[in-house]
Amino acid sequence: MANRIRRGDLVQVVTGADRGKQGRVVAIDPKRGKLRVEKVRMQKRHLKAGRKGARTGGVIEQEGFIDASNVMLVDPGSNRPSRVGVRREGDRKLRTFARSGDDVPEPAAN
Repeated sequence: MANRIRRGDLVQVVTGADRGKQGRVVAIDPKRGKLRVEKVRMQKRHLKAGRKGARTGGVIEQEGFIDASNVMLVDPGSNRPSRVGVRREGDRKLRTFARSGDDVPEPAAN
């Protein structure tokens, strides 16, 4: 993964049951190489009353983790997925799209 995907980036799922879906990255687990994408791999969790700050029990839906190799960043110029490379500019590392050569825009602050 090597810092190619960050929280807030727009990605597209390229393999698996949710293939073709686009969404923003919600969370990253760099040790396992997995990430959560909004509205992708939705899972239902059944909570008892009084757990996790919820006074009432019930069923909640949340995104599950998917492998980082199953997603690609979306190039905003073409709205198509592209591989990402890293190039150095002085002491900074910049992410660039392999398809167009443009720099990857910084994700919006959450």
